[in-house]
Amino acid sequence: MSDDNAHDDPQDAIDSQGERRREELDDRIFEHSAGDEQEGIPFVGAGPGNPRLLTVAGKELLEEADLVVHAGSLVNSELLDEYCAHAELVNSVGKDLEELIPLMRDAYDNGDNVVRLHSGDPAIYGAALEQMDALEHEGVPTHFVPGVTSAFAASATLRTQLTLNEVSNHVAFTRPQGKTLTAEEDHISEFVEMGDVTTCIYLGTHAVRDTMDRLLEADHDPETPVAVIYHASWPDEDVIIGDIGTIADKVEEAGYRASALVVIGDAVTGAGYERSFLYGDWANRGASENADENASKPEASDD
Repeated sequence: MSDDNAHDDPQDAIDSQGERRREELDDRIFEHSAGDEQEGIPFVGAGPGNPRLLTVAGKELLEEADLVVHAGSLVNSELLDEYCAHAELVNSVGKDLEELIPLMRDAYDNGDNVVRLHSGDPAIYGAALEQMDALEHEGVPTHFVPGVTSAFAASATLRTQLTLNEVSNHVAFTRPQGKTLTAEEDHISEFVEMGDVTTCIYLGTHAVRDTMDRLLEADHDPETPVAVIYHASWPDEDVIIGDIGTIADKVEEAGYRASALVVIGDAVTGAGYERSFLYGDWANRGASENADENASKPEASDD
């Protein structure tokens, strides 16, 4: 084991790495793409819940791991049983950086294959970068391995797209005001006001009533569709469909206070979209132009 006192405080390491980011880009940005095999500790997205939604890269890394530091109950235990039964498992819930960083660093320095397993995709509300910066500052290389985020599992469950022609041109991943977000930083009302945005609210199940009340106070259409997908892709998945005016009552009746994704916008139902240009006249234009051009050329001769 390394002497923890010989290493920097995680906050100091994060601050130092932040300064480096301002001054220069990491060379690895130009050397590796997502999915490449890389040295160091991978920060793997476990996906939304169903073990089958784990990526091939994530599966391979977990099967080779000696130590898996995982996000507790946010990661389906079936996934841990199927791919991590051979490894030492450490639940990160309740542990701070001062405990997690030395744990992963020392295991890596001792030659173990270490995997940091986040729920969903670690790039979305995963607090991954602070761990990675702290490890990198101590000489431990890290990299991202993307995962399927819950918004994509939710759209699959709803059998719709998050973007639809003439319905939703944009997608917003956001969260409501609370302990970590001030009222001024909460832009949910602005996203909904745009009209052609599908707003996906993470970490906001407990605040559905407050969020909908604020949208009503801002004079948003109470019949705007809203879906709440509890445990998207898990065996106990539940889907609640309503609108801004009714969804809070339905969620409270179901008793959910966490682990659900809230989706606001007309894409929830998938109604009213227009045919895209992708498989229409726009797509056929190039083929038609080529056909006309070829028709004007003299036939080739075998002579």
